[in-house]
Amino acid sequence: MNKRFEVRHPEKLKNKSSPMEKKPPWLKVKAPLSEGYKETKNLVKRNNLKTICEEASCPNIGECWSRGHATFLIMGDTCTRGCAFCNVKTGIPSKLDMLEPDRIGISVQKMKLRHVVITSVDRDDLSDGGAAHYVKTIDAIKRYSPSTTIEILTPDFLKCDDEVVFPILNSAPDVFNHNLETVPSLYPTVRPGARYFTSVRLLSRVKEIKGSIFTKSGIMVGMGETRIEVSQLMDDLRVANVDFLTIGQYLQPTPKHFPVKEFVTPETFEHYKRLALGKGFLLVSSTPLTRSSFHADDDFQLLKEARRKVSNAQKDVNKKCL
Repeated sequence: MNKRFEVRHPEKLKNKSSPMEKKPPWLKVKAPLSEGYKETKNLVKRNNLKTICEEASCPNIGECWSRGHATFLIMGDTCTRGCAFCNVKTGIPSKLDMLEPDRIGISVQKMKLRHVVITSVDRDDLSDGGAAHYVKTIDAIKRYSPSTTIEILTPDFLKCDDEVVFPILNSAPDVFNHNLETVPSLYPTVRPGARYFTSVRLLSRVKEIKGSIFTKSGIMVGMGETRIEVSQLMDDLRVANVDFLTIGQYLQPTPKHFPVKEFVTPETFEHYKRLALGKGFLLVSSTPLTRSSFHADDDFQLLKEARRKVSNAQKDVNKKCL
């Protein structure tokens, strides 16, 4: 077994006796019943695909699947880490499915997606953390659906190594997303298999290598963080030149998972949005139901427009200085 790979048992990390908190009205969503939802569900099932929408019990699955959008989960449904907030199962994963990239590419083509999000479990059992499989998946999507823009939501690959990062960036995804998930003080409890500054460094290195790529990161709130900690996290991401920040409410998947400490109000989410925009992010999505890939297609268009405005403003400044 790879010495870096260690199965972390969720029962040792999660509070078995924690009760499920009753959700406030602003977190209520409709049950997924539409025909579009059923069509997406059938396509995913027919092509033997996994989605983070299902595996992570996303509250937005009804809306997204009704619109024919799904976030594909590659490299299996078993994670080598046991984060206390996550509903994806932990254990020893199966071997990589070498046909999966083509199935993803074909499905993207059939769904006629304008923008697609690809994410994965952590694969600490693999020497590259699964980076090569990301490259194969991106290449397959480009082959089957050349006009589709691609967003990847990656793990930290255990290390910020150019040998890992270069091949992914050379495959030219349009958005590189890696979530910090929470503030550094909560990492030992909530995200014990990860290191906060390793994640920040990964995002920074992506921008250093390929400045034109959009970078993105997200956090959950309501886990016991303070406003000052959230503000400092924003500063860390801006130092790393991250373009897009998402902030959403943490929801406890089961009583065994990390408990919700607070249901953050919509007013506080709006405060975080104004704060983040003031710090220089191109785009901020901050609502109770915000998730990394929620409305990702529309947000990508907004990102491009925000960059264009910043570029034009800089050109105007340069002209005045001449």
